[in-house]
Amino acid sequence: MATRTPNKSGRKPGPSAPVKAYLIAYNLLSTAAWGYVLLLTVNHLRTPGAEGSTLAKKLFWGTSVPAFVPPALAPLYQRATTAYAAVGDTTKYVQSAALLEVLHVLLGLVRSPLPTTAMQVASRLFLVWGVADRFPAAQQSPFYASMVLSWAVTEVVRYPFYAASLVGWEPRALLWLRYTTFYVLYITGASSEAFANLATLPRSTDLADWDAYALFRGAMFAIWWPSLYVLYTHMIKLRRKNFSGPGRTLGAKPKSQ
Repeated sequence: MATRTPNKSGRKPGPSAPVKAYLIAYNLLSTAAWGYVLLLTVNHLRTPGAEGSTLAKKLFWGTSVPAFVPPALAPLYQRATTAYAAVGDTTKYVQSAALLEVLHVLLGLVRSPLPTTAMQVASRLFLVWGVADRFPAAQQSPFYASMVLSWAVTEVVRYPFYAASLVGWEPRALLWLRYTTFYVLYITGASSEAFANLATLPRSTDLADWDAYALFRGAMFAIWWPSLYVLYTHMIKLRRKNFSGPGRTLGAKPKSQ
């Protein structure tokens, strides 16, 4: 019977070769998928006239530009309110593929904590299927565009970082991006998620207008902020772990992932 070679470094052994190959492929495909979402979103937001395109007219068009939006940004605002027509379906299916990440943890393919992984995936699925897919108010919210943009930028950094780590390669620039961009993207992403959800809530204070699902969405809006604090501080701790310590400098390769 074959035995596993002892790990003299004291670290847990990595995945087997077939599992590693699968995980590398998964991360590379996820990078490509989110890169496509990013490309679609940026192209829609930067294309003059996209707010009045045939694609945008799939949605009800009647969103007025708020007075606080500078006139120069009004076209961008309007394009943001029609981003769902351009990227909504693609984003739903790309994000749904992240269910595999929960399965990876359950099968022991990766060592990520199950509760954190499950909550992060579930929260995004709630937004793409339980909020944006069901409510035109969320689809027409400019926060939908900023939410997807934040997600896409985050993922085109995160997935290549994991793929590179699996082959023992951690480029300094990618390491820096992984543990620095969250300072902005966690705030823009989580805030956009919360306000896109908020757009679907009844404007009335009459409880008769609030069904059980509306109350649930309201509760989710309330807990989004403490959840952001927990995730944000967790990432700050991870950044310190990777970028501080004896003999380390910002951007230096950490001793462990």
